[in-house]
Amino acid sequence: MARQSVLVCVIIVAAAAIVMIPACATAQLHPDVYKQSCPQALPIIRSVVKKAIYREPRNGASLLRLHFHDCFVNGCDGSVLLDDTANFTGEKTALPNLNSIRGFDVVDEIKATVNSLCHGNVVSCADILAVAARDSVEILGGPSYSYEVLLGRRDATTASRNDANTNLPPPFFNFSQLLSNFQSHGLDLQDLVLLSAGHTIGLARCTNFRTRIYNETNIDPHFAASMQRICPANGGDNKTAPLDSSTTRFDTVYFKGLLVKKGLLHSDQELFKGDGSDSDNLVRHYANNPNDFAVNFGASMIKMGNMKPLTGSDGEIRLNCRKIN
Repeated sequence: MARQSVLVCVIIVAAAAIVMIPACATAQLHPDVYKQSCPQALPIIRSVVKKAIYREPRNGASLLRLHFHDCFVNGCDGSVLLDDTANFTGEKTALPNLNSIRGFDVVDEIKATVNSLCHGNVVSCADILAVAARDSVEILGGPSYSYEVLLGRRDATTASRNDANTNLPPPFFNFSQLLSNFQSHGLDLQDLVLLSAGHTIGLARCTNFRTRIYNETNIDPHFAASMQRICPANGGDNKTAPLDSSTTRFDTVYFKGLLVKKGLLHSDQELFKGDGSDSDNLVRHYANNPNDFAVNFGASMIKMGNMKPLTGSDGEIRLNCRKIN
């Protein structure tokens, strides 16, 4: 199918004033790319994702995070899935990803099933990540098809460990660093707040929140104490804690936690400081308006999914998501 430019219109919330305004963005992607080549592609992906989440609910958060970590490093091109080779060191062993990103076995299962039932190598790994992320959100309690995934991405034939180290925001970033990082990817304050709320599902490793629960002051003391029982001051780096109190449910509890200083990661709590900033206003708004959160989260996911995709004859469609053809 020919790749064509389409106009995608979404509704977003203005960052400075909580009002609904229309915004449109062009993209070299289209929701019906597989309509002719494999019309059952999206239902197949959803089916495998659903089974994986039922096996282990954390898989939903892992698939959502893979899409994020893919897009933030040279665009949404499936590069995060590549294993290291003699020719390059990929993104999997970068500091933000090492012992952190997971779900590769689920992606392998999706790819194998799609290739089998589509009778060929039709669906790209990058598109699989985008669809699996959306399906994970819905299966874990998000609204039914809260946003339509745009498709037509192709897969990168290389990956960069150095770029992953540079481009992915670490959990110790302060607010200005976070915003600057998102802006460098063409995203804005609203996208920062909304996409950070992907932390409403999943777990964090002790090494990523130890400093916050032992040394920071803008944290609820009872919450800090409860996290200290999970994460010792020394050792236990890979012990995990839920990123919010309803970690297997996609909801607004993440925002509600920030309002009472229960953000687990330093970078989470940086979004709400109680100083009346635009970021504060967005957190308050989404904490109390789940429908707006659902719609606007989808808009930001579409925007992120449009980051520098490979289309047309660029890249390839990998037969195996872990290696180039």
